[in-house]
Amino acid sequence: MTEKKFSLWNKVKGWLPGVLISILAIYLVFNLANFNDLGSAFTKIKPIFILSGITMTVLFCLTRAITSRILLNNKPTISQSFFAVNAGYLLNNLFPLRAGEVGRAILLGQTTGLGTFHVLSTIIIERVFDLAFAALLLLSSLPLALSLTWAKPVALTTLVLVVIGLVIMFLVARNRDTVHSWVLKGPGKYKPVKKYILPYLDNMLEGLGALTRPQSFLIAVFWIAISWIIGVLNYYVVVLSIKPDAPIWWGVLLDSVLAMGIAIPSAPAALGVFEASLVGALALVGIDSTFALVYAVVMHFIQFAVTGILGMIGLMKEGRSLGSIFKAAQTQKEASSSPSEEG
Repeated sequence: MTEKKFSLWNKVKGWLPGVLISILAIYLVFNLANFNDLGSAFTKIKPIFILSGITMTVLFCLTRAITSRILLNNKPTISQSFFAVNAGYLLNNLFPLRAGEVGRAILLGQTTGLGTFHVLSTIIIERVFDLAFAALLLLSSLPLALSLTWAKPVALTTLVLVVIGLVIMFLVARNRDTVHSWVLKGPGKYKPVKKYILPYLDNMLEGLGALTRPQSFLIAVFWIAISWIIGVLNYYVVVLSIKPDAPIWWGVLLDSVLAMGIAIPSAPAALGVFEASLVGALALVGIDSTFALVYAVVMHFIQFAVTGILGMIGLMKEGRSLGSIFKAAQTQKEASSSPSEEG
């Protein structure tokens, strides 16, 4: 019984900080809003803007699917990649600790035969570039948002760390044999590394190999950039519903602040943190907190609904369920103690 309690506590303490951060964020944003004005504020968001948000969210997911396919050396089809990306977003919306990244890796790893850790390595590459674009966009909009002085060192630090991370990953990808040998002779002697890393080391290193294919690498970066442009336009077009004369750089500010905000631990779907990030960004440009909250809720709902529907379609197409993917993720973790490769 004691061991079960200890195991349960280990699971809880992993996601508890994120939940507490989300609760605090929810309290702050709802404390700032005027509930008497919420009804009239929602009428500001016309159906045409919601339709625009839905369309651009789908386009965003499509560009991320193209990116994923390129990094996987065109192994999955566009359809497989598209629905796997959305299934990942769906899992992120329902489970803590970025479960969607592992779920997407499992789906594509099994579909392509590349293995979960190979796919997971390419997802890490995507996330590193996301942080780089977020930092660059935030730095470009800082001079226009005068009150955002606190974010400059954060953005600069993020950008520096991202560049360092990319250099390290590139060097690892270029020297896979050397890294493999070093891990076996050095850290591989320790039980945690031997248990959780060595069985999938080659698979992980092969995934990073995308960094050593210049043409594929540059095409992937191009599509990541396109996805960010779509994201900026998405947040900008919908914000026009509450501020018709808003300049385009507001979209840059909103997208980059949100990306930085949801990078911190939070409850599933970045609940609360998503809203607080957008309300905070809009407060910097003088938008009333009530209207900002309505905007944030609408944007969050659009993304939750679109990726949720597409994610469920993707799971059904593969004959999978949320429960089966979650179980597969648990099995994957347990199987890491075995030298066999997950397919």
